[in-house]
Amino acid sequence: MDRRIIPLIMCGGAGTRLWPASREVHPKQFLSLFGARSTFQETLLRVSDAALFERPIVITNEAYRFMVLEQLAEIGREADVLLEPMRRDSGPAIAAGAAFAQSRDSEAIVLALAADHLVRDTPAFVAACRGGLVAAEAGRIVTFGVKPERPATEYGYINPGNVVAGEVRAVAKFVEKPDAATAAGYIDAGYLWNSGNFMFRAGVLLDEYRNVGADSVASVEQSVASATRDLGFYKLDAAAFGAAKAISIDYAVMEKTAHAAVVPVACGWSDIGSWRQVWELSDKDGQGNAARGAAVFEDSRNCNVSTDRALVALEGVDDLVVVATQDAVLVSRQNDANGLKRLVAKLKVAAPGVTENHIKVHRPWGSYQSVDNGDRHQVKRIIVKPGGRLSLQKHHHRSEHWIVVRGTAQVTVNELIKTVHENESIYIPIGAVHRLENPGKIQLELIEVQTGSYFGEDDIIRIEDDYQRT
Repeated sequence: MDRRIIPLIMCGGAGTRLWPASREVHPKQFLSLFGARSTFQETLLRVSDAALFERPIVITNEAYRFMVLEQLAEIGREADVLLEPMRRDSGPAIAAGAAFAQSRDSEAIVLALAADHLVRDTPAFVAACRGGLVAAEAGRIVTFGVKPERPATEYGYINPGNVVAGEVRAVAKFVEKPDAATAAGYIDAGYLWNSGNFMFRAGVLLDEYRNVGADSVASVEQSVASATRDLGFYKLDAAAFGAAKAISIDYAVMEKTAHAAVVPVACGWSDIGSWRQVWELSDKDGQGNAARGAAVFEDSRNCNVSTDRALVALEGVDDLVVVATQDAVLVSRQNDANGLKRLVAKLKVAAPGVTENHIKVHRPWGSYQSVDNGDRHQVKRIIVKPGGRLSLQKHHHRSEHWIVVRGTAQVTVNELIKTVHENESIYIPIGAVHRLENPGKIQLELIEVQTGSYFGEDDIIRIEDDYQRT
């Protein structure tokens, strides 16, 4: 077996099931929930063995493109990154990845993986990939069926049928999420959890998709063929991609094809679909309490705390989730994931900013984070990567004062070009044409104090820009 697999990492979803840590612009696949790396990074590392896997493809939302590049760089990985111009669910996304893989290799075998899942046993997962590869080469669309650890009601199930090759079985039936009693019966009958990850020959997947959605497949293939390069990304053609019907790969292909197969695997898998699942997967103290960040527990049991900065102290409580970020705090019962869903629905109406935006904003040159704001001032912490520079710009409604905390800044203010070192500052008057760049070898960190009457991003008048945003 010398054919290698092309990983296709699905990284475009935006969920709020882990609100307030997860937001529309900073979803859970980029969070470090179980250690220093995000699930996106762990997914990439899981398929990094060059003997079995080729250069990966990442398909993501345009809003996440710079987070993707940043997290790839942090683990020393490279990928072909496809940008969806809009969300069309997993069907068109996987079809686009398959079409792109086929442009690299007409006989491509693709492994489509969700970027926000956890796998605790990588060797077992890789062994399942090797087992599934034989069936995928033979024309099967192979899904990974996880051996159940409990009668879960939050997952769909797969009834495995006859043996196809080795451990791989044909799919007798897919079933929707069951109630608790039905789930227990499924486990007794040998059903598997449906992980929503797949392996297939690219041409087979596209042919099966065509049988039920020929127009959508044609649109997706056109979006790939007409894709443009932009800062190293592949931007799918918006008009073509937008013409594809929004549909999941399960409904579009898996529930209709006669080629579905399943490879059973026990690899410590979870889709991390709730704060309770985060708690279940986390290390705990003797009273069942888990903490990410600074937390103190007194006479409290089975609680889960996640905090960015503030110390969280719990006394005399049981079965609580407390998540503290810089702009929002959640206090919830451990067992009520539906309650959080209802709460977030209300927040989207009452305070949409806390469900959509994140306090840290990623840019191609680095990032900025709000520290404080008022009627006439705003304070930001700005990070500029080595070699990065902001656009040449001006503002009509605010002046800025930059204080360098770490690294060296090269600053343009009208005709002046000045080097500003640590513990030095420079003032940018209203209307001045200015630019900030990092000429050094380490990150540039500075504090920006804005004063004026309006601080919106639409008061940035770009005159010249490395990232074609003028």
